[in-house]
Amino acid sequence: MATKHSPPSTVSSSPICIALGKRVKQCRHAADKSQETLAFEAHIDRTYISAIERGIANPSIETLANICHALGITLTALFEPLEGVSLAPTGERRRNAATPPEIKRSRLR
Repeated sequence: MATKHSPPSTVSSSPICIALGKRVKQCRHAADKSQETLAFEAHIDRTYISAIERGIANPSIETLANICHALGITLTALFEPLEGVSLAPTGERRRNAATPPEIKRSRLR
């Protein structure tokens, strides 16, 4: 029985992730480091460096701080050239699974 394979899913990247990835790559090249070297010095996986540089990963501030430390730059220096990038929310908002407690009117009086 033949099975159908679904087409590969496309990853939608936000403008800030794409711009940040290009900036990390630019700084890595300026520091004359390979992805492997940067990953080792920043204590993260090389494939994650690649995903960041391609704009498909959304790294934490701690990860970015580790990358900046390994590159010998500050977080300010990393983000400074990105001031023209839109910070508007992209995509749909995540739903909150928690149910808020019921507020009784007597509490508000």
